[in-house]
Amino acid sequence: MGSKRLYVGNLNYQTSEDKLKEVFGAHGEVVSVTIIQGKGFGFVEMDSDEAANKAKEALNNADVDGRNVRVDDARPKREGGGGGGGGGGFRR
Repeated sequence: MGSKRLYVGNLNYQTSEDKLKEVFGAHGEVVSVTIIQGKGFGFVEMDSDEAANKAKEALNNADVDGRNVRVDDARPKREGGGGGGGGGGFRR
């Protein structure tokens, strides 16, 4: 069984990665925590689907540092790192 990443949104900008590790750790083993600075969201990777589902159920809409956080399954990482197609040039 592999690890599972969760999206955590509506974070207080003062919330630390250590705080999230502590909060999510109450529901299973935390593999990693990443907060996207200045954006109000981050990701928590739990060691199993079971732990991730328990954390998601317990913490979605829970108060963390004065904000009701949103917890959901993270979307898979995009392959290739970006996109942006180019525009076709002007043709006559």
